[in-house]
Amino acid sequence: MTLEEGRRVRLAVDIGLAEAVTRPGDTVVGFLSLAAGTEGTVERVDGQRPPSRAVLEYERLRSLLGDYGHTMPAESRKRLEEEVAALEAEWTAFHGEGSRVTVRVRFDNGFVLDGAHEDVLTPL
Repeated sequence: MTLEEGRRVRLAVDIGLAEAVTRPGDTVVGFLSLAAGTEGTVERVDGQRPPSRAVLEYERLRSLLGDYGHTMPAESRKRLEEEVAALEAEWTAFHGEGSRVTVRVRFDNGFVLDGAHEDVLTPL
């Protein structure tokens, strides 16, 4: 889906806005959430979702292994290869998702959701 400024969207999932509200004595009285189906307008599209620390670490270690692996002692190279292998699944998943963006949406009820992933919204 391509989101752009001014496009009307609907929230596809419930989103919790606050932790559980309690009364004195630790009695939980409820929590605040923004309900699925709430409609609003995209105010800003922030671009591609940034990679996680694990993805960046995978790329850094993979580059290190490619550039200097042949000069490393066997034990060090083996340990580095194991670290790269442990992070590969997350790197593959990140690149398999394609270009995901985050957006700022102003809902009709006045709430603003900033940094929302596009997959929690459906276009109208």
